[in-house]
Amino acid sequence: MTPGETTRRFREFARRSHEVIVLAAITGVATGFAVALFDRIVVDGILDRLFELSPWVLAFMPLVGLALSWLALFYVARSRDAGMTDLYLKAFHDPEESYRLREFPGRMLAAIATPAFGGAMGLEGGSLYLGSYFGSFLQRRFPRFTAGSSRRVLLVAGAAAGVAAIFKAPATGAIFALEVPYQEDLARRMLLPALVASASGYLAFVAVNGITPLFEARGAPPLSFADLAGAVGLGIVAGICARGFAWLLVAAKGLHTRIGPWTRIVGAGLAIAALFALTWLLTDEPLAIGVGYRTIDWALDLHRAWWLLLVVLVVRCLATAATVAGGGVGGLFIPLVVAGALLGRLAVGVAGGGNITLFVVIGVAAFLGAGYRVPLAAVMFVAETTGRPQFVVPGLLAAVAAALVMGGASVTTYQRASTQAEPPTPARE
Repeated sequence: MTPGETTRRFREFARRSHEVIVLAAITGVATGFAVALFDRIVVDGILDRLFELSPWVLAFMPLVGLALSWLALFYVARSRDAGMTDLYLKAFHDPEESYRLREFPGRMLAAIATPAFGGAMGLEGGSLYLGSYFGSFLQRRFPRFTAGSSRRVLLVAGAAAGVAAIFKAPATGAIFALEVPYQEDLARRMLLPALVASASGYLAFVAVNGITPLFEARGAPPLSFADLAGAVGLGIVAGICARGFAWLLVAAKGLHTRIGPWTRIVGAGLAIAALFALTWLLTDEPLAIGVGYRTIDWALDLHRAWWLLLVVLVVRCLATAATVAGGGVGGLFIPLVVAGALLGRLAVGVAGGGNITLFVVIGVAAFLGAGYRVPLAAVMFVAETTGRPQFVVPGLLAAVAAALVMGGASVTTYQRASTQAEPPTPARE
């Protein structure tokens, strides 16, 4: 190859790289504004008002949400697949799997109905779908600008923007989108577009919804050897619990495919109503339903009995499993966060003493990192959402311990072991 040919190819590569970055930024901005609207509709428009209803009515609202989600999926999207993160993973790994325009309105209606009516799932499922759909659409619409790049580059960038926006955590969004497709690896050659999309998605979201942090951290956590040893111990327990939770969710997804729609919707709705009644009688709070932020706030109270924390932890896991079995559309990221926070608070209640905020954060990092097999994203999540970088070291120790205990289990069956399991990528896609 002549020097002139080498120079020409380098310039062409640089031009294509700049075009991909521009498209990633556009994807991020569009995703950020769309997620802000999605968040306003679900939380401010419906969910907050729902909690003003009588408990006798509120208990059955998740059943209504499951029914509306199924109607939106079946009649509008013409699909029976309720997955959101699973859909992203299938599109990431399989070139034959692609997002369809006709499914978009129905899937978003379903993603609104499930959490807005009290389903125990997170908003990040719909946010990730919004972003990855926009990115995938742009890459199909302007193929010449991404020629020579991976077919998944804007899919990943959009997913990163969606997660970054809903959690107000740009680094978490980028790392999660790159880390979740594999159990022991990261997606390659897509880091810069993911970071650009995450940053622009975050900026667009906070321009509408403000920069208030997701969680309020209290106190300055100590970093004694006893606390670090406690972090490892809590990570081991979190890995065991996350493994059981993953088994429960996989079983719930199996029920979703084997049982008729109205049987599973009514059964799941009644199960959630019973769990709601249990927590209401014990706590006078609707802890079994909703996204789960209220449950974390409730658990941070110093006067909660350890046995009551254990009951709420089990109830939240069962409520999420029932929502999944009933065909709920949403994310599992926040259910893992809620379970981890409850476990960390329970550990403080059982052991006595210690910094509550520290161990709640450690529980989140360990449970989330193990459940989705994303230890890096989990540690970054707690650092960004609490604004406390000193949580990184104990969180990392707990996340690694939990991941080792977790083994090959995961809350999703669509992850691959590593990039070595991928088929060879053509030179031009």
